[in-house]
Amino acid sequence: MAGAKKYDREDLLDRAIELFRRQGYAGTSTAELVEALGVNRKSMYAEFGSKQELFEAALERYSDVNLTRVLAPIEHPDASADAIRTAFDSYASASEGAFNGLGCLMANSAVERAALDPGCARYVDDYLKRLNVGFTNALSNADAMGDLRDGVKIDETAAMLAMSVVGVSALIRAKAPSDQVHAACRAATKMVLN
Repeated sequence: MAGAKKYDREDLLDRAIELFRRQGYAGTSTAELVEALGVNRKSMYAEFGSKQELFEAALERYSDVNLTRVLAPIEHPDASADAIRTAFDSYASASEGAFNGLGCLMANSAVERAALDPGCARYVDDYLKRLNVGFTNALSNADAMGDLRDGVKIDETAAMLAMSVVGVSALIRAKAPSDQVHAACRAATKMVLN
């Protein structure tokens, strides 16, 4: 009879998220994963199958937990102009704290792996669609409240704001000066909101 697991799968995924976020997929070796997860190689492979499958499980958990928290303001059914500002303020604040130099795992993966890796591309595609849907929701509500600038087209603007989030995430990953990140976030919202 096999022994009971001495680890929590979600804890392992959270550790893997941080390592992949810091070093990227290609920059993370199996040995580093084993060390960061605190399990032996056999247990890691038994639980996840491969480095690729662990990476995809980490992307799924990141989407379910981290992105759900970060995107909550724009995904709320009543989201409007304030939710858009809150989302960009949150990203701007990330340039000052522990996330500076890390960025967003999903945005990082979009740049590093999505064009090469169909498994990763699926999660990145869902992320981009989720950003678009969230911003469309918030923009539609803002429009109904008269909070959009004249001539703003909701679909095009949602796509631009989604692109801006990915760009801001790249700035944070690159450790761009915090004032530059804040300026980019302010510009994104001022372009569309009264």
